[in-house]
Amino acid sequence: MYLSRIKIDTENRQKIRPLTHLGAYHDWVEKSFPAEIEAGVRRRHLWRIDPLYGELYLMVLSEEKPSLKEFSKYGVENTFLSKSYDHLLTSIKVGQVLRFRVTANPTYADPQPGKERGKVYPHVTIEQQRHWLIKKSANAGFEIMTRTNDMIPDADDQYLFDIVHRDHPVLNRKGNRVVHLSRVTFEGILKVTDSDVFRQMLIQGLGREKAFGMGLMTVLSEV
Repeated sequence: MYLSRIKIDTENRQKIRPLTHLGAYHDWVEKSFPAEIEAGVRRRHLWRIDPLYGELYLMVLSEEKPSLKEFSKYGVENTFLSKSYDHLLTSIKVGQVLRFRVTANPTYADPQPGKERGKVYPHVTIEQQRHWLIKKSANAGFEIMTRTNDMIPDADDQYLFDIVHRDHPVLNRKGNRVVHLSRVTFEGILKVTDSDVFRQMLIQGLGREKAFGMGLMTVLSEV
């Protein structure tokens, strides 16, 4: 696995003019792997848009390195960086305490009579979104650390994480249907409770809308 990034050329409005919605970013990511397209293999790559030092970066997790030519299409020259993610993945162990950052699409399903799947709605309040991440952690191989290092049910303010960004970016669906997705970025401190499950979550993502810049968690540094 490789974690790659490039600075988006926000200073060149003409260059990035096509990047008007999440689907355009999705196409940018997919076209950065021309060998897969040629082979008829369309893998879903986890990606997100990250602010760093006042700039915006496109970050992608993938099995192979992206094409420098295609990945640089909307990027600033000489800002491409790609490194192996395998060492981090293999080093994960139960009890490890890590700093994390994840951009996700917090939602819930409302059961519909006579239907197998419920209708999906976004969580809209900060409280709901925080609770979503706490609940998700139970099945994703980690727990959010608390100020007392004990899990305290229904005491969200005790958990060591914050919502650092919330917005509703545009996604153009098929049939000229425009929707706004709920996008939330969380940062905090976690403890690994199941290394295999946690490792798979890092690779496969957390939550919905993974094709459109949601679900990628990165471990920033060990506490």
